Amino acid sequence: MASVHESLYFNPMMTNGVVHANVFGIKDWVTPYKIAVLVLLNEMGRTGEGAVSLMERRRLNQLLLPLLQGPDITLSKLYKLIEESCPQLANSVQIRIKLMAEGELKDMEQFFDDLSDSFSGTEPEVHKTSVVGLFLRHMILAYSKLSFSQVFKLYTALQQYFQNGEKKSVEDADMELTSREEGERKMEKEELDVSIREEEVSCSGPLSQKQAEFFLSQQASLLKNDETKALTPASLQKELNNLLKFNPDFAEAHYLSYLNNLRVQDVFSSTHSLLHYFDRLILTGAESKSNGEEGYGRSLRYAALNLAALHCRFGHYQQAELALQEAIRIAQESNDHVCLQHCLSWLYVLGQKRSDSYVLLEHSVKKAVHFGLPYLASLGIQSLVQQRAFAGKTANKLMDALKDSDLLHWKHSLSELIDISIAQKTAIWRLYGRSTMALQQAQMLLSMNSLEAVNAGVQQNNTESFAVALCHLAELHAEQGCFAAASEVLKHLKERFPPNSQHAQLWMLCDQKIQFDRAMNDGKYHLADSLVTGITALNSIEGVYRKAIVLQAQNQMSEAHKLLQKLLIHCQKIRNTEMVISVLLSVAELYWRSSSPTIALPVLLQALALSKEYRLQYLASETVLNLAFAQLILGIPEQALSLLHMAIEPILADGAVLDKGRAMFLVAKCQVASAAAYDPPKKAEALEAAIENLNEAKNYFAKVDCKEQIRDVVYFQARLYHTLGKTQERNRCAMLFRQLHQELPSHGVPLINHL
Repeated sequence: MASVHESLYFNPMMTNGVVHANVFGIKDWVTPYKIAVLVLLNEMGRTGEGAVSLMERRRLNQLLLPLLQGPDITLSKLYKLIEESCPQLANSVQIRIKLMAEGELKDMEQFFDDLSDSFSGTEPEVHKTSVVGLFLRHMILAYSKLSFSQVFKLYTALQQYFQNGEKKSVEDADMELTSREEGERKMEKEELDVSIREEEVSCSGPLSQKQAEFFLSQQASLLKNDETKALTPASLQKELNNLLKFNPDFAEAHYLSYLNNLRVQDVFSSTHSLLHYFDRLILTGAESKSNGEEGYGRSLRYAALNLAALHCRFGHYQQAELALQEAIRIAQESNDHVCLQHCLSWLYVLGQKRSDSYVLLEHSVKKAVHFGLPYLASLGIQSLVQQRAFAGKTANKLMDALKDSDLLHWKHSLSELIDISIAQKTAIWRLYGRSTMALQQAQMLLSMNSLEAVNAGVQQNNTESFAVALCHLAELHAEQGCFAAASEVLKHLKERFPPNSQHAQLWMLCDQKIQFDRAMNDGKYHLADSLVTGITALNSIEGVYRKAIVLQAQNQMSEAHKLLQKLLIHCQKIRNTEMVISVLLSVAELYWRSSSPTIALPVLLQALALSKEYRLQYLASETVLNLAFAQLILGIPEQALSLLHMAIEPILADGAVLDKGRAMFLVAKCQVASAAAYDPPKKAEALEAAIENLNEAKNYFAKVDCKEQIRDVVYFQARLYHTLGKTQERNRCAMLFRQLHQELPSHGVPLINHL
């Protein structure tokens, strides 16, 4: 293939068909594509201001930068781009290239001789120090250094480049004509398109240093900020392999390969590329030149630090700790405080499950501020806030701490951390059960424009914080019964974060959880059971918990109890308090469904104590609801009603629609049970009030399509209407109950006792 590249794309570093290892020894070289760009620039200078409109000239100026910086493209594609900006100029460029390619070698010689005239005169067409001027000077210099044989090869490559462009234009015209006449040949057209794209990639040849640097920086910024606009993992790796084939010692290409392999969770290839990056960095001497004798040691310690971060990402904590110890040792020998601060941050990440980890984190934040590292200091504050939230600190103290970190973000324009801070606030408000505040913070993040425009048309909105905010929005809408809105949010998430992207697991888990809740509400337990496998693959704790819920709904009480007990021990061990409380509530429900409400009371009191201690308001309200129901079963409805008055306000304000319905249903049950000892007039009034609450509960259940609960409500309403002597309303409720009961047969639980 060396001879093919030599004939098509002349490279001054190529002699006797062999590419030298240092292909970037020269800044730039002349290729047929660059001759075509030079023709475009020359025609733009020759065309008067009146011949081209202001809008066309503006479009041409916007087109020039990607043409100068980007890789070589085919002639037909270049014509198309110029024609979209200025059709008149595209025709002139096409005629000029045709005359040069079909003429003689002296035509190309004369063209390069005339290029230097652009800088002559009192008012030259191009300034020497401008972007276009530098490009012209580089091309003139590179061309003047060529020998005669090299000039002849370049002219032969230009002729081949022109012939390929003409052939492709004819094929495109024939293809368009054929597609109009015969619609059934659509597949053949698609195959031709694919072959053309492959030819464009194969004809791109070796990139110059500037082209390679531009390509790598563009793809790296896209991977960080907007992964969907970057090349696919396979395409990017193919381009990087092609780049490394011509220059194996190009360190930055190895690092981009490392980032690309991280996208697909390839631990072997990512480790291989990372080690190659630091090896090449040391071999090329880039670090030594910029940092003196310390360059070699600096590369080694940051190599160990990056390796620790890589192992930590893949869950290899023991290997990560060993690599981190090595980085700390080298950094201490070199007295590198910045590297030591990064090591201290990763030490916290590795040991954050320990009880004394907050001491390490506080020390890390103080040191980061002392050494003037705002990014590390802010990340430390964010981690400290997260840890304090799980420890049950009050929301006002956490928000004050986040306010201090926000001041750092705005002061140093750390736009990425601003997004993370808002996503953190969203999660904290949801943890504390304040859905309205969580919704407000999520919408604030989505409506915020990025401070850092990465490239034209690329905004920093495809980061992890953006995905987290969208997932919270989808779950909040689903909780309120707005399933269509939640589907739209998830659809947007799927488009913005494709399945192969690194943050796709967030929306996958969110989607599975919403589907599971809908299946449970609809009584389709077999469908919910099939979704448990997917949830477990993404989050094992959540999967086991939901498996226990399905078993409990199917009246497999002993299996559900075993699972819940194992999960409870595991969650207590890893200090997942939120899940511990949820498991305790499920265990209590299992007890009173097994007609053992007295055993459920100590479990509920334990859950209430935990939720109060960790200030989980919503879980505390849910626990009080379960306590009230247990008291109702035990025959003390008055105390149950007084408990309900304490808990119902937070649920109606911030709770899910299903929980609101359950609360109102329980209020109605307590009202009916309390009215048993009332006088007839007062009893009738209490029953009327209970019916109103039942209507409200039914509306809530209808929003989430919870047919099983609606069946229980209409059954209860029919009983109350019968007691009040309202035959017509009783018959209507009885008919609804019969329809639902035939669709959802009872599982043997007394309907009147179902919460």
